[in-house]
Amino acid sequence: MVVDEHRIVGPGGIIGILGGGQLGRMIAMAAARLGYRCHIYCPEAESPAAQVSAFTTVAHYDDVAALIRFADSVDVATFEFENIPVGAVRAVASLRPVRPGAKALETSQDRIAEKRFFEREGIATAPWRPVLDFPALGPALTQIGTPALLKTTRQGYDGKGQARLLSENDAMTAWRAAGSKPCILEGLVDFEREISAIVARGLDGENDCYDVVENVHLGGILHTTTAPAPITPALAEQAKAMARRAAESLELVGLLALEMFVARDGRLLANEMAPRPHNSGHWTIDAAATSQFEQLVRAVCGLPLGDPARTAGAVMTNLIGDEVAQWPELVKEPGARVHLYGKSEARPGRKMGHVTRVKSPGG
Repeated sequence: MVVDEHRIVGPGGIIGILGGGQLGRMIAMAAARLGYRCHIYCPEAESPAAQVSAFTTVAHYDDVAALIRFADSVDVATFEFENIPVGAVRAVASLRPVRPGAKALETSQDRIAEKRFFEREGIATAPWRPVLDFPALGPALTQIGTPALLKTTRQGYDGKGQARLLSENDAMTAWRAAGSKPCILEGLVDFEREISAIVARGLDGENDCYDVVENVHLGGILHTTTAPAPITPALAEQAKAMARRAAESLELVGLLALEMFVARDGRLLANEMAPRPHNSGHWTIDAAATSQFEQLVRAVCGLPLGDPARTAGAVMTNLIGDEVAQWPELVKEPGARVHLYGKSEARPGRKMGHVTRVKSPGG
């Protein structure tokens, strides 16, 4: 079957979403506002996204027959996290457009591929070396030095699959802590702050960026995002240009979030990217003319991009684990916009919701 990669899907169409987490939930809610229905595909029953979607397929990502039936039922598809197996995306893409496609997914879900992509695009990163097995760790430490971070090449998120090395004596402990899997060794960056830029790119190649934001992590998990980031306009434009360059090179249709360090010497260093809505863009629901989720819907359906302008200052705070128990107080707080994800069990490290505190317009 020849798939029409330029197909525009109007309101009333069905958007397939691979993945059933909170990002899929917020995509589906934005899609409904524009008159679309969503079909969720994920292995988990009663997923957060399924609670607000018209259709759900509960099946594993290696179930080709289920993937084909899913593809037959939708007009266009996307994914809500980057650890979806590439094979699943390709199975759906054999029948329907998947935006963004396998190229962006493959690049972002493997740290070695991602770092090499940044290098090809002239996007600076922290010094790094591949460490495919334990014997390779010693030479990498000699080249990179300590302190350093050992990160698994795949499945690492929210601080998982990472270990810090303060000296070469930590090598074996760190290797085991990272799961004894292929890794990269990355030099520790002396940074002033962490920031991120989210760029949207439409089917017609047009692109636009949201304001650059500052992110604060606790225990490897995003704690707060402040919009806008307290950086110079020149640095913000540099960050946006880096995100645009990456999106263009990937020929991405959808969203790309690029996380960066602002080094104390003023350099911008890319950390990682995600070709999907991003936690650091949740503030856009309440403080931008077009949320990142509506923007994704517009892009994957071939509609014109919306206005990404910030309408107010905002601070987004994640509700992790038992912090969700604060909701009775939060819903009474003036200016606080509470978003809960419909998850039944609050576990340590699990994102249960977020709250965005909106400041004065333009502040």
